Amino acid sequence: MDFSSHSIVWILLIGLVIGAIARFLMPGRDPGGCIITMLLGIAGAYVASYAGQKLGWYEPGQPAGFLGSIVGAMVLLLLYRLIAPRRD
Repeated sequence: MDFSSHSIVWILLIGLVIGAIARFLMPGRDPGGCIITMLLGIAGAYVASYAGQKLGWYEPGQPAGFLGSIVGAMVLLLLYRLIAPRRD
């Protein structure tokens, strides 16, 4: 895959938006700032794409849509909350 600097910036911005929406829909205390939120959104898109391809919702190589990416990010956030020790 050949990424130009323009496409990398686009991926990061969309990841930030997806991560922010996922955090908004699942309020609570989570670590990290903008970078972690961005990575959460990007990873959520990959999780949704992978799961969607395995379930037959997407063709091989087809990425998840915007809503699917948000759901993927929410799943990762839920898993993090279940696994990570609570810090009060």
